[in-house]
Amino acid sequence: MIRALLCLFAMAIPLQAQEPVSPTGETIVAGLSQNLVSITTNFTGSEILIYGAIKREQPIPNDSDLEVIATIQGPSGPLTVRRKERRFGVWMNVDAVTISRAPSFYAIASSAPLAQALSETDNLRYQVTIPRAIRAIGTAAEAADAPVFLESLIRLRTESHDYVLDESSVKLLESTLFRADVALPANLTEGEYRVRLFITRNGVVIDKHEESITVNKDGLERWIYNLAHEHSLLYGLLALFLAVTAGWGASAAFGLLRR
Repeated sequence: MIRALLCLFAMAIPLQAQEPVSPTGETIVAGLSQNLVSITTNFTGSEILIYGAIKREQPIPNDSDLEVIATIQGPSGPLTVRRKERRFGVWMNVDAVTISRAPSFYAIASSAPLAQALSETDNLRYQVTIPRAIRAIGTAAEAADAPVFLESLIRLRTESHDYVLDESSVKLLESTLFRADVALPANLTEGEYRVRLFITRNGVVIDKHEESITVNKDGLERWIYNLAHEHSLLYGLLALFLAVTAGWGASAAFGLLRR
């Protein structure tokens, strides 16, 4: 019995060592301007204010700089990235790579360039940067140049503002107070959005904090969504009726203009 307890204790030590520990007892105290985003018919995007402070038990160290990193991650899921080529005068899909998990939205804001604020070791541990947030294991077996597909995915979603890297945008005052403004696009996916905050010294994470934001459809958007998914036949009939009505109305209006 004693031997079993000692084994369990020994196994628990590495797990505890993985948690960030600050020698100065620095911890994050933070909040969000809103925890609920409603998508309505006139929704054009939103902005999240992340604010907080660094709580300390000892004076601020003078031998290293403190940095703040904030990330917002939307719902993740699998997707297929395809490559098109022109063959016989027609554009067609020739290769495809399946990404096992990619966030629908991912934004990073930091008080300094990430290369300065975060070590590669902690980036790998906490999966902070955009490439690390995407799970693309096993893609090498699907295509010889699989990294190109991942780069294309990141490029396309960066151009559509679904992936955002805003370095040196976090305002940090006296290494204590901080704030970050993150814009959310209009094409948000419904679900839970994970907000993570990190404070680092010399690139090493010394504390982290998590919040969540709920994004859901509201009003007419919610009614249409529920109708399409729960009463598909009624939704199809309604869509057909609206199309016929719109066509008849346009024809009648055109006939009146010709008179």
